Amino acid sequence: MKNPSEFIASVNSQWKSTLESLLSTGKRSGADFIEIFIENIDNINILAEQDLITSVTPSFGKGAGIRVFLDKKDGFVSTNDLSEKGLSEALEEALGMLGLEPCKSNCLYFDGLHQIRDYGIEKENWLYQCPDLLESTEKILLGTNNIKNYGKHITVRRGSYSRTFQEVLIASSDGTYARDIRLHQSIGLNVLASDRTNRSSIGRRYGSSDQPDDLSKWDPEKSAQDICESSNKMLYADYVEAGQKPVILSNKFGGVIFHEACGHLLETTQIERGTSPFSEKLNKQIANKSVTAVDEGISKGAFGSMSIDDEGMEPQRTVLIEKGVLKRFISDRAGEMRTGHKRTGSGRRQNHTFAAASRMRNTYIMAGKYTPKELIDSVDNGIYCKSMGGGSVGPTGQFNFSVEEGYIIKEGKLTEPVKGATLIGEAKEILPRISMCANDMDLAAGFCGSISGNIYVTVGQPHIKVDSITIGGR
Repeated sequence: MKNPSEFIASVNSQWKSTLESLLSTGKRSGADFIEIFIENIDNINILAEQDLITSVTPSFGKGAGIRVFLDKKDGFVSTNDLSEKGLSEALEEALGMLGLEPCKSNCLYFDGLHQIRDYGIEKENWLYQCPDLLESTEKILLGTNNIKNYGKHITVRRGSYSRTFQEVLIASSDGTYARDIRLHQSIGLNVLASDRTNRSSIGRRYGSSDQPDDLSKWDPEKSAQDICESSNKMLYADYVEAGQKPVILSNKFGGVIFHEACGHLLETTQIERGTSPFSEKLNKQIANKSVTAVDEGISKGAFGSMSIDDEGMEPQRTVLIEKGVLKRFISDRAGEMRTGHKRTGSGRRQNHTFAAASRMRNTYIMAGKYTPKELIDSVDNGIYCKSMGGGSVGPTGQFNFSVEEGYIIKEGKLTEPVKGATLIGEAKEILPRISMCANDMDLAAGFCGSISGNIYVTVGQPHIKVDSITIGGR
């Protein structure tokens, strides 16, 4: 196989004039703005079940997405035909969506593309620095094999590895011309334990960006111990009683609730639709003063970090909520055009078949001044949520999330494990009830699906205390 970076390199050296010609045609045809996103992608997914590798799925792709703006409307077309003819036809289709026809006269002026900003030069060998197929499969099997040593009544053991190597080139009619290489790797372990009528199901996922040797550093024994400890405790747990109670949410992946129930409501895609309860709350109190929340794309190695977003803008640190006051929204180019909220380097897409949209990157609640013990000490009768499971979120922030691993808090002490708990609430009601944040903020890798496809994100928070929330149970 050729070096994958040769694909984009050829685009840079041979196709710059073609890209400029396409952008110029779009401008002369009456479009306000044109963007071309070119992608080359190399994926592999590996699945281990019990003591066998049951699936190895490589995939490759390349293509372009062309987006045209006129006033506040846009047209988007994707294509796998990267010939000059194929790109021209895609541009014509996108123009046609807005009622524009390709114009060959020089009725509008285009300055040309800037000198390329190449963020990929030092990353071109990353793919070959990643673990090869043999090392990847052996490492995953070590994880599933170790589960046998630490788990009780384990009936299903699964391990997975995913690696995505993506090259992108972005050219726009404002002169933007940028290239980047992205690398994401993730490892997951899942167990199902069963002893007659008692069952427990626990999953853990670890992920990073731009670290080729990450799988080599992963400790399969430690990960197996961690997941089995949780599974063993939850296997014989009693069901929780339903009611209104205070809860302590763990750090790391506990931040998934903020991501889902609040973060999406701060994306300009939601503001455009008029579904966010926070659209008119800028510079107003929407959360407890203990809450400061950030979205950024710059934390080294984090799943949602990047050198540039999918519109060619460098990421930045965006303070969304400061001491409970809403300060910014998460915005892409279309969001800025339609809502007036400035871009935040948050234009993201799964691949070239999607138009970029305002999406979260690394989104988390900042650390506070308390220790986790002080949070637990403050609860007389509540629930400690160590690990969150799946859930659902409504368009205006109503949510319900299952608690994968939970414990009763009695008089400031963690007691017996409980299962079957579901946290039910609404973002605008829960944010003011986050009264305490601990000093142990940490991040966890995740995946987010929305209007522009599935993307890599990071969630996070310290341990937090919610004074009162509805807990569904038996």
